[in-house]
Amino acid sequence: MTERYLSMTEVAERLDITKGALARYKLPDPDVIVGKARGWREETIDQWNAQRPGRGVGGGRPRKNKEETHENPRSR
Repeated sequence: MTERYLSMTEVAERLDITKGALARYKLPDPDVIVGKARGWREETIDQWNAQRPGRGVGGGRPRKNKEETHENPRSR
């Protein structure tokens, strides 16, 4: 039986992101390397994706309060 692995393009499609965005992600170690090509099992990517923190978790600059940054000219 032939094993099927996901390419970088297929991983990006599975995560519904572009290949450019995927290049910025810290992917898990590949399940197979053939030449310079890396491959992942679907389960590896699904498990890794399920364990990633959600959007906005772990930092980043906090949003500014709109009321603090923009005075309402009508309130004067």
